[in-house]
Amino acid sequence: MPRVRRALILVLGLCSGCALRGDVRKVELQVEALRSEMARSDSARRVERDSLARVLVAVQATISAEQNALVQIRGDIRSDLQAVQQQLMALQELTGQSQQRLSELRSRLSNPSPAPPPPVDTTTGGAAPAAAPAAPSGGTGSPGPDQMYDLTMQQYRRGSFTTARLGFREFLRLYPNDERASDALYYVGESFAPENPDSASAVYQDVVKRFPNSPRAPSALYKLGLLAQQRGDKAGARTFFARVLAGYPRSDEANLARDRLQALGR
Repeated sequence: MPRVRRALILVLGLCSGCALRGDVRKVELQVEALRSEMARSDSARRVERDSLARVLVAVQATISAEQNALVQIRGDIRSDLQAVQQQLMALQELTGQSQQRLSELRSRLSNPSPAPPPPVDTTTGGAAPAAAPAAPSGGTGSPGPDQMYDLTMQQYRRGSFTTARLGFREFLRLYPNDERASDALYYVGESFAPENPDSASAVYQDVVKRFPNSPRAPSALYKLGLLAQQRGDKAGARTFFARVLAGYPRSDEANLARDRLQALGR
C-alpha cells in the first residue's frame, strides 16, 4: 500500500506539473498576441500621425501662399489707388484748365476788343469826329457771328475740344440760320470723335437731318460709315457709304465711299 500511495502521489504531481506548463504557455501566447496587437496599433498610430503631419504641412503651405497672395493683392490695390488718385488729380487739372479756357472764351466773346481811338485832326487841333460804331449781331454786348466762330475755331485747332464744343453750341443757339451753322454742328461731332464715337455718330446724323443740302452732309455720312466700320458693323458701313454715292455723287466723299465699298466687298 505505501508503494501504491507513492505512485499515486507521483502521478498527481506529474499531472499537476503538466497543467502548470499548459497555463504558462497559454499566458505566453496571450502576451505575444497582446504585444503584436500593440505593435499594430502603434504602427497605425504612427501612420496616422505621419499623415496628420503631412496634412498640417500642406495646410501651413496653403496659409503661407494665401498670405503672400494677400500681401500682393494689398500692394496691387495700393498701387491702383495711387494711380487712380494721380488720374483724378490730372482730371481735376484738365477740368480746371477747360473751365479757365471756357471762362476766357466767354470773357472774350462778351467783351470784344474796343475800337481804336479816332485819329487826331492836326489841321484844326482837335479830334476828328468818330463814326458811330455798328451794333454787333446777336444783341447788345454780344460778339458777332464772325468773331464768335473764329474764336471758337481757334480753340478747336488748339485741341481744346471741350471748350470748342461749348462755343460751337453757343454759336448754333445764337445764330441757327448762319451759313456756317452746318459747319459748327459738324465740328461738334468732330470734337466727340476721338473719345466718344457714339456721341459723334449722333451729331453726324443730326447734321445730315438738319442740313441735308450742305457740303457737310456727305462728310457726316462718310464719317458715320467709318465709325460703323470701326465697330465691326459692315452692313451699316455699306449703307452709309451707299447713301453718300446715291445722295452726293459729285462730292469728294463719293470717291472715298466708293473705295470703301469695294474694300468691303460690295
